[in-house]
Amino acid sequence: QVQLMESGGGSVQAGGSLRLSCAASGSTFSRNAMGWFRQAPGMEREGVAAIFAGGSSTTYNSSVEGRFTISQDNAKNTLFLEMNSLKPEDTAMYYCAASRFRSPTRPLGRFDYNYWGQGTQVTVSA
Repeated sequence: QVQLMESGGGSVQAGGSLRLSCAASGSTFSRNAMGWFRQAPGMEREGVAAIFAGGSSTTYNSSVEGRFTISQDNAKNTLFLEMNSLKPEDTAMYYCAASRFRSPTRPLGRFDYNYWGQGTQVTVSA
């Protein structure tokens, strides 16, 4: 059973930075692609960034490309999301997710992920 726990959320002003972490147990990054998703009130959950099994490739939502970086520490089984130049529209609950695939066909599509954390809130003020 895969368990995921996010941390690192908080409130920042526009232009600031945050680093989210996701501690994973019951899986290995060599077998599962991992992703970060976010959901704002009244909006659908959207994919933010994904990293394929083994860290072979990464992909980003165009709205965060160049500002966010996804990475993983295989030894600590921890996934990260470094967020820079934050904007008010980045405000959302952020979720870590594990895919049952090594290289999902739709890495930013939530239906390819079957394990989810509880989420961590990110609030960016203008």
